Amino acid sequence: MKQTATAVPEDRPAVKPGKTKVAAWLQQWDLQLMVLPALVLILIFSYFPMYGVIIAFQDYSVFKGFAASPWVGFKHFVDFFQAPELGVVMRNTIVISFLKLAIGFPAPIILAILLNEVKNMFFKRVVQTVSYLPYFLSWVIVANFVISLLSTDNGSVNIFLQKIGVIDEPIPYLSVTEYFWTILVTTNVWKEIGFASIVYLAAIASIDPHLYESAAIDGASRFRMTYLITFPCILPVVMIFSILAIGNLLNAGFEDLLLLGVNPALRDVSEVLDTYVYRMGITLNRYSFATAVGLFKAIVSVGLLTLANYLARRTGNSLW
Repeated sequence: MKQTATAVPEDRPAVKPGKTKVAAWLQQWDLQLMVLPALVLILIFSYFPMYGVIIAFQDYSVFKGFAASPWVGFKHFVDFFQAPELGVVMRNTIVISFLKLAIGFPAPIILAILLNEVKNMFFKRVVQTVSYLPYFLSWVIVANFVISLLSTDNGSVNIFLQKIGVIDEPIPYLSVTEYFWTILVTTNVWKEIGFASIVYLAAIASIDPHLYESAAIDGASRFRMTYLITFPCILPVVMIFSILAIGNLLNAGFEDLLLLGVNPALRDVSEVLDTYVYRMGITLNRYSFATAVGLFKAIVSVGLLTLANYLARRTGNSLW
């Protein structure tokens, strides 16, 4: 059987099989040069700072520096595991992360599927623009917007609820622990849902339209097409994002929790690992202790990412 040769662009000859990796790299020097700035940024901002994790094993002093600070081994890790606030911090981190994952992860998938069913292109573009616009707002703006809405002094939510007779007096929502997780997760979904849905819309757009035509001829409803065609076709993208989401389970958030949970009365429900590291390291100047907590979180996150990737590999979708 005659084999068809793979077409090679005339301006870039194919790399010969016998060439070494160095020779192949030199042959594509212009492409490798385009990657170089990104590699330099990663080295400077991601890999070089890793040297600083050694202070997790020292009683670090900014005056003595890395070399002169005494080594204490796992002392700061032991202090963290024996800290009285450990249970509250871990509970808040896990609960908030799971709430964001359970509600925030499927939300953009549902939005993308619903937008894919919209036939009016003008309405579809308007909804897309309105939904992903909050993503480009900083958390400082979003937090102040939420605080203004829920304020007891002329807050829109309290005014509306009083007008319709649901409440008699304004409720200080951002001072009551029972409301905080609901407000936090709702705000996160509102801010992130639109931008995340763009990825899923792009995946849906790449599905072969003949599949839908064949299903329509067989009498399948739109819901059945979504269940049997749309979702299975975008499943690889969903799996990749789910792996990353599981790897980030201990990243419950920082800016949103720091800005919305500024009230000390909310610390029992707003203190997570990231804000705990900030408070210990920046506010209380316990640099070594804060680094130890951050290193613990990083190690657990790598373990979760590896486990999620191993489980996803069994379905044929994995990062490596």
